[in-house]
Amino acid sequence: MIKVTINRNSSGRIDSFTMSGHAEYDIPGKDIVCAGASAVAFGTINSIYALCKVEPILEQEKNGFLRCQIPHLEDETNEEKVQLLLEGMLVSLQTIELDYGQYMKIQS
Repeated sequence: MIKVTINRNSSGRIDSFTMSGHAEYDIPGKDIVCAGASAVAFGTINSIYALCKVEPILEQEKNGFLRCQIPHLEDETNEEKVQLLLEGMLVSLQTIELDYGQYMKIQS
């Protein structure tokens, strides 16, 4: 099972998230749940970098572990853009969880 944890700061903003585990919906290479969750997470990270010029702090392991920490941002406009991308990621992951909840759980 993929476990996603969304961490918010005291202001309610997402400051990090972790994903761990494997969906085991199907064999590796055909697992649409794992592929979908990975695409959403890495698409968000790449968008934060490309569109907001913010470099998230990443920790990744081959066993299906990903941690993404957003650095402190002084520019409020840029912070809002990053938050919009992260909240969009959460909505996309919740959509996957809605249909494939036995393979992925989100804690926020």
